[in-house]
Amino acid sequence: MAKKQNKERSSITKVRGIIQRIFLFVTLLLGLRHIMPGRESTGGAFDVFCPMGGIETFFRYITTGETLKTTNLLNFAVLIGVIGVSLLSGRSFCGWMCPLGTLQDMFAGWARRLSSGGKRHIRGKQSKAKFPMELPPKIDKYARYLKYVVLLVVLIASMWTVYPPLREICPARAVFSFQLTPLLASVLLTFIITSLLIKRFWCKYLCPLGAFLAITNKFAPLRVTIDKNNCTSCGRCETECPVDIPAIPDNMRSLECIQCLECVETCAVEDTVVLKLG
Repeated sequence: MAKKQNKERSSITKVRGIIQRIFLFVTLLLGLRHIMPGRESTGGAFDVFCPMGGIETFFRYITTGETLKTTNLLNFAVLIGVIGVSLLSGRSFCGWMCPLGTLQDMFAGWARRLSSGGKRHIRGKQSKAKFPMELPPKIDKYARYLKYVVLLVVLIASMWTVYPPLREICPARAVFSFQLTPLLASVLLTFIITSLLIKRFWCKYLCPLGAFLAITNKFAPLRVTIDKNNCTSCGRCETECPVDIPAIPDNMRSLECIQCLECVETCAVEDTVVLKLG
């Protein structure tokens, strides 16, 4: 029975990895789409597929009836799709579909292997690797509010600007648009370095889309639950959490949770941490 359970758990990681890479590949294709020979290069070719662009242009649209430049009504359709997923399963977009999240997971894995001398990480055990690190708890606690400040600033700025406020400093454009300006190049370098040093730095501290979707964790019907009667408080789930949620058994509805199911995968006690509808 235990062997069968391990196979089932392993399949979660495999399925998530496949889905993440599919979305990453599709995003790369969208970025390449407008720089291929014979096609005019336009910033909108990539921007119109951005859900955050949908949020930015929405406030411009309701105040003036116009969308921000480099965006159009397609952004609304993409945003509605992301919101629909989130209403069902919380911030699962962040954990399963966001290409920036996938890249951060990849960078964190590389940093762990490089800083541990190539030793393979054992699931559920505290890694001896120097990187990625965690910010001190007191700093981390307050730094996580920064993404809500970024979201508020973006919403206010979107009502008055012509282009999306985040456009020139967006890590998604820096990575996937293939049209680097000096400013975007610095954003790209910062994104890579911070992702190597700290797990999901962008997600935890700066991402306005994550801040916008966070509230759905409180009421989404498809969610991870834990049976506290079976929980041994071993800390395995906290060790594997990519966004470093503290005291996971008491924070199953945390706004920070990206529904990656690493806690389900890692728990050593059968039927203690499960995905549940309702």
